[in-house]
Amino acid sequence: MRIVETNEALGAFLGELSSAPYLALDTEFLRDQTYYPKLCLIQVAAPGGLEAIIDPLAPGMDLAPFYELLKRPDIVKVLHAARQDIEIFYLQGSVLPDPLFDTQVAAMVCGFGDAASYETLARKLAHVEIDKSARFTDWSHRPLSKRQLEYALADVTHLRVVYEKLSAQLARTGRSNWVEEEISALKDPRLYRLDPDLAWKRLKPRTSNKRFLAMLASLAAWREREAQSRDVPRGRVLKDEALTEIAAHPPESDEALERIRSVPKGFANSRLGKGLMEAVEAGRTAPPPEGITAMPARRKREPSPAAIDLLKTLLRLRAEAANVAPRLIANAEDIEKLAAFEDDDVAALRGWRADVFGNDAKALRKGDLAIALENGEAVIVELEEDA
Repeated sequence: MRIVETNEALGAFLGELSSAPYLALDTEFLRDQTYYPKLCLIQVAAPGGLEAIIDPLAPGMDLAPFYELLKRPDIVKVLHAARQDIEIFYLQGSVLPDPLFDTQVAAMVCGFGDAASYETLARKLAHVEIDKSARFTDWSHRPLSKRQLEYALADVTHLRVVYEKLSAQLARTGRSNWVEEEISALKDPRLYRLDPDLAWKRLKPRTSNKRFLAMLASLAAWREREAQSRDVPRGRVLKDEALTEIAAHPPESDEALERIRSVPKGFANSRLGKGLMEAVEAGRTAPPPEGITAMPARRKREPSPAAIDLLKTLLRLRAEAANVAPRLIANAEDIEKLAAFEDDDVAALRGWRADVFGNDAKALRKGDLAIALENGEAVIVELEEDA
């Protein structure tokens, strides 16, 4: 097993990878005790048996050449459920891997259901069983055991087979562009920027009250900066429910802050408590944050449960016929909007989704399609127009 622990060894390995058509990538990291993910391992595999584990924690290790390789436009970067790995590459190396192939997204297009796990794909496509016993270990501890290293490397060695078989199936079915459309969203840097002024959005407030949101934004930005500066999880500074409660009922004094149930005892008199009260005062006069999504207006036409059920049935039938995961085509909100004739911003009515489901959904609403039983099975029936 090849372990890369020096810059010289890294340079040699990257040189061998320079002509590879694709790289299978994975990372091991810790985040339960820190704000920023602590990168502990990088696993890399390429065609021809090239594979190694890079140790970012080795003394003096410089990963800049590795991040340069991720920018190469002629090498496809293959990951499974890529978002967390991409976040690490973006935060630590200021790079978004491109071109990118996410095997979980591809598996949904290829009929492996919603959010197929790597273990499932390895079993079905590479015909191997993944030993998961080392998954929840301390990847920062050195030396790593042979079992840990074997588990880590298996995350990319079999990913090569998974990628090659999925990409071949996509080429046969002409659906490569479907996957590219989905993956393009993962290459948006806004997904990975940790901007304190946008931290309030993580709390997903269910109101458009501008005074509440202005206060919540001030408090969330304060917590985000504290968590970043101390490199601790947000909840270690103050829990979400405390921010929400304080935003709803801003305390006028340290004593009032101390009486809030979700605030730890003694917090008001601490350094953090002083900073929080400053954020409260700033929030009282702050303008509401940008990007407020107004609460939806009362629908002109409330969808009937029966219409929702019919559209769900249509979605299931069309997804089965196309061998695509239903969740990739439309979610519950899309179905409700379609049932209420609210077609704006419904992704299921655009692109390949419209061909698979959206156009039929509109036809079902119009009465040009029906769902019937045939030999005990639900089927879609095209209705002829009256002469």
